[in-house]
Amino acid sequence: MKNLFTFTSLLFALALATTACTKKTDTTSQSSDEILVGEFGSLTGSEATFGQMTNKGIALAVEEINSAGGVNGKKIRVITLDNQGKSEESVSAVTKLITQNKVVAVLGEVASSRSLAAAPIAQQYKVPMISPSSTNPKVTEVGDYIFRVCFIDPFQGTVMAKFAHENLKAKKVAILTDVKSDYSVGLAKFFKETYTKLGGTIVSEQSYSSGDIDFKGQLTNIKTAKADAIFIPGYYTEVGLIARQARQIGIKADLMGGDGWDSSKLSEIGGEAVNGGYFSNHYTSESKEPVVVGFVEKFKKKFGETPDGLAAMGYDAALVLGEALKKAPDLSPQAIRDAVAQTKDFQGVTGKITINGERNAVKPAVVVKVDGTVNRFVTTVNP
Repeated sequence: MKNLFTFTSLLFALALATTACTKKTDTTSQSSDEILVGEFGSLTGSEATFGQMTNKGIALAVEEINSAGGVNGKKIRVITLDNQGKSEESVSAVTKLITQNKVVAVLGEVASSRSLAAAPIAQQYKVPMISPSSTNPKVTEVGDYIFRVCFIDPFQGTVMAKFAHENLKAKKVAILTDVKSDYSVGLAKFFKETYTKLGGTIVSEQSYSSGDIDFKGQLTNIKTAKADAIFIPGYYTEVGLIARQARQIGIKADLMGGDGWDSSKLSEIGGEAVNGGYFSNHYTSESKEPVVVGFVEKFKKKFGETPDGLAAMGYDAALVLGEALKKAPDLSPQAIRDAVAQTKDFQGVTGKITINGERNAVKPAVVVKVDGTVNRFVTTVNP
C-alpha cells in the first residue's frame, strides 16, 4: 500500500536519545498470561486512513485469536503507537515498543518510507517486524527479522503495466511520480520496465513531491504528449487532487495507480474525477470467497464500515503472527522469527500467503475500478 533515507544512522541515533511519540495505547506492565505485541502506524497525519484501517484489521484479528483461546492459553495484548505519518516518529515508536514495552514482535507500517526508517531498529534488537502492506522491495532487505505479508512493487508494477497494455490497449503512457516516496519511485520504475518491454511507449515522465497541491504544470506537459493513460503511483491524498486537475484541463486519458489509492478519502478528495480510474490492490470486498465474505461481515459489525485493502492486510498480518506464536517452541524473538519465516499456504483474506526466502509474501493481486466509494473488481493476477 512507501523515502529511503541516506541519514538512517542519524535517525537511529535520535531513537536512542528519545523515545517520545504520540500514543494511542501505552502500558508497560505485562502479566504472565499475556503476550505483548507492538504496533506502529499513521493514526494521524496526511495518510491517516492507512494507519486507522490497518489498526482496525489488527484489532479484529487479535480479538478473534483471544476469543478462541489465545496462544497456548495466553492472550495477545497489542500496544499501539501513533507515528503521526512521520519517519522519525516511526523510529521512536519502534524503539520504545522494543526497549521499554518489551514486545515480542512488531506489526506495521503501511508506508514503505516509514517501514524503512523503523526496520533497522527491529533488526538491531532482533525482534521480528511484519509489515502488512509496505511494498517497496528494500523493506525486507534490511535484515532477516523483517517480513511482509503483501506483494512487492516489481509484481505490482508488472500487474499494472500488463493491464495498461493488454486490457486498456494503451499505446502511450505518461508517468507522474512522487519523488519523495520510495513507494512511488519504485513502483514507477517497475511499471516502466515492464510496459516498455511489452512494446508500449512512455511519452512523458513528470514528478511532484508529497504535500504538493498544484499539478497543472506537469499535467499540461502530459496533455501535450497525448498519452492514452497516466500511471500515478502515489497516495490518495495527492491522487485525488491530480485527478481533479487533470479533468479540469481536459485530459481524458485513463488514470491508473497502485494500492496507495486505496482509501475512502480518494473519492472525497477527487470526486467524479477519480471515477473510472484503475489500481492494483491486495483484495476486493466484492469477492464471494467465504473467507472474504466472513471478514467483511465481521468488520462491518464491529466498526460499521466496509474494510479496505489496508484493513484486510492488517488482519492477515496479525493472523500470520498469531499462527507463528502458536507454532514457535517458545516466545523468544529467534523462535518467533523462525516460525514466521516458515509460513506456507496460510489462508488469509487477501489470498494464500507463503513467505519466501526473501521474507516477502508470494500471493495474487487484484485490479479494481473506482466507482464512487466502491472499488469494483476487474481481474485477479497471480504471481
